[in-house]
Amino acid sequence: MTKNKLVFQFRGGPISVAEYMEEVLTNPKAGFYINRDVFGTEGDFITSPEVSQMFGEMIGVWVMCLWEQMGQPSKVNLVELGPGRGTLMADLLRGTSKFKNFIESLQIHMVECSPALQKLQHKNLKCVDEDSHNGNVDKRTISMLTGTPVSWHAALEQVPSGLPTIIIAHEFYDALPVHQFQRASRGWCEKMIDVAEDSPFRFVLSPQSTPAKLYLMERCKWAGAEEIAKLDQIEVCPKAIELTHTIAKRISSDGGGALVIDYGLDGIVSDSLQAIRKHKFVNILDNPGSADLSAYVDFASIRHSAEEASDDVIVHGPITQSQFLGSLGINFRVEALLKNCTDEQAESLRTGYWRLVGEGEAPFWEGPDDQVPIGMGTRYLVMAIVNKKQGIPISFQ
Repeated sequence: MTKNKLVFQFRGGPISVAEYMEEVLTNPKAGFYINRDVFGTEGDFITSPEVSQMFGEMIGVWVMCLWEQMGQPSKVNLVELGPGRGTLMADLLRGTSKFKNFIESLQIHMVECSPALQKLQHKNLKCVDEDSHNGNVDKRTISMLTGTPVSWHAALEQVPSGLPTIIIAHEFYDALPVHQFQRASRGWCEKMIDVAEDSPFRFVLSPQSTPAKLYLMERCKWAGAEEIAKLDQIEVCPKAIELTHTIAKRISSDGGGALVIDYGLDGIVSDSLQAIRKHKFVNILDNPGSADLSAYVDFASIRHSAEEASDDVIVHGPITQSQFLGSLGINFRVEALLKNCTDEQAESLRTGYWRLVGEGEAPFWEGPDDQVPIGMGTRYLVMAIVNKKQGIPISFQ
């Protein structure tokens, strides 16, 4: 906790929930994401690509269909934001490897700030670093899964522009820092995090207006008065608005589209910030840096932000993850896989399938109660932002 206390003392007062979240997750020395593998059964939480290979395969189908709608460009940037272990991209490449023209068009760009996760992605994509014959040229990294060039960047802005671009943002928006506001007698006040000497962290309300209030006012402008009147708390995510502007402008100028998959709401988010450590919910102020912090994604805000950024893009969705994967044929894929597998593999496939498209507890489960698969099919939403020239992407027609 020492590192995080320094932040408070340096500022000389309370910090916003967003600053706390950013420090806890991405502090270069002690950030939760920076120096460890936080995914999978041994980590702190499980994401859809870790549940089943079918998830990445279905994303591959969607990406390839969009590429076809784009006119099958000979070169395309395929960008993944926050690629985790690289599992989604690896499954996508394996699933589409027989489609030569598509594979040969790809230039993969992984947007990742964690050195530990970059190494894991490099390994899981079976990457090799080719020595350059020209000392002035950067060495190329190639995924041996398909012979595709791969490069890493700390931010989307660093991905070279000028090529048609397809962006995948799977469980990326939920980790972007949020500001929390609470209704008080003097109006909307920002919730801050404070610490006194030798005491735990605590929430306080800002005594005066804060810079993030501008984003709250913008968010309220997009909502109806009735929606606002029902709420005592509101979360806003300036970084999500900024990221969406960047995505929309890139798609507007270069062509292509973006796929956003996350848990969230198609409307204002009230009080959703949560902490997960070793697959269990914990207090967000407890032992900063030891748990993942995330918040529900405000899909309505993404839609408004994209439409505000460019007249050349159109937003489709959100639809549920269950609808999305179903439209791409995941039921046919699971049936095909079940025909040629062991009993143990079959149970794993059925469990994975339920987690991806089901709702609530799996009805077929006969194992321990504390391990019952929980369906994410309706909790997760899917949205596409595409250049208007491309038409309506598959799954949203």
